[in-house]
Amino acid sequence: MQTKSKLWTKDFIILSIVNFFLMLVLLLLNATIALYASNEFNASTSQAGLVVGIFVIGALIGRLFTSPFMNKIGQKRILMSGLIFFTLTTFLYFIDYGIYFLLLSRFVNGITVGIATTVIGTIVALTIPESRRGEGISYFAVSTALATGLGPFIGLYMSQHSSFNMIFSFSLALGIISLVTGFFVKIPSTNTREMKHENAGFKLSGLIEPRALPIVIIILIATLCFSSILSYLNLYALELGLVDTASFFFIVYTASVLVSRPFTGRLVDKRGANFVMYPAFILFGTGMLLLSSASNSVIFLLAAALIGLGFGNISSVGQTIAINLAEPHRMGLATATFFIFFDIGTGFGPFLLGLVIQTTGYTTLYTILGIIGFGTSVLYYFLYGKKELVNQLNMAESN
Repeated sequence: MQTKSKLWTKDFIILSIVNFFLMLVLLLLNATIALYASNEFNASTSQAGLVVGIFVIGALIGRLFTSPFMNKIGQKRILMSGLIFFTLTTFLYFIDYGIYFLLLSRFVNGITVGIATTVIGTIVALTIPESRRGEGISYFAVSTALATGLGPFIGLYMSQHSSFNMIFSFSLALGIISLVTGFFVKIPSTNTREMKHENAGFKLSGLIEPRALPIVIIILIATLCFSSILSYLNLYALELGLVDTASFFFIVYTASVLVSRPFTGRLVDKRGANFVMYPAFILFGTGMLLLSSASNSVIFLLAAALIGLGFGNISSVGQTIAINLAEPHRMGLATATFFIFFDIGTGFGPFLLGLVIQTTGYTTLYTILGIIGFGTSVLYYFLYGKKELVNQLNMAESN
């Protein structure tokens, strides 16, 4: 019984490490590739933006078609294929055939990351004991949070102190380490009759998990709001005269996520998702409003801490909910569905919000997004929170 509830297994640790390296490369390159396109190929602003964004489109395609093949071919084979092709496509960054070849390289590199991270998320969900799923996913999500803080920081530092080839070499080295590490993962057997039955023929439910749609709609809205920070924080900081402070924003964000995750994951398992999600929406909305009114470094970094406590937990708990809503043999689809909507929000959010900024400016934009953050809690109640509350009340009455 004790073994069954064990969380920190060898496979869990390996998968977290591989996920960290993949996300680190993704975020490191996202922070520098637009500058590379501009400097090396004289790319326009729109072209440089496309170089960044086309990676997300590739990742979406990779995620969309991973789950059906994962069940047919096997999770270990798909994982290793994803890691092998991720390493091979990272080599393409060294080849100078112009801006269009760079776009193609980013696209196929994105597909491989979409495949690998979807499989990793599925395997993690299967290896975590059900009674500790909230805690386990919270800990696993720390690997992404660390990459979120370190990736842009390392990328910007290397772009200032070394060549782009050195950045690509570092990314390639991480890809090779991920590939070698991935060989040591043991995949739990999940070849069930249900999987084989659902793989027969093409249907939409074979690409996404319908049961997860209510919570991933919430995730889509939250990530769209958060994408404003990923894309426009430096420009906003420049407007405020807080450029030096902005470099520490994601460090504080990551620190707040790391501090909260050990507690929030356990709370989800013991008290339910609502117990964490409602405060997270409040913290996220407050952080965005605080950011909109930031006039000094203290307020700016306090906003980073609140946004970390808010969005950082909305994303990890949202993933837990999506997986819990699915049947065991459809956890892969639930994981893919979660990341698809997550990527849509972060990938297309900057474009949509960029249109809004032209009219509102940064201060008003972050005010609007803060209000949306609060309002999302109401939508969450109707899409999922109310259902969980009813289930808890019914369980209390039966006991």
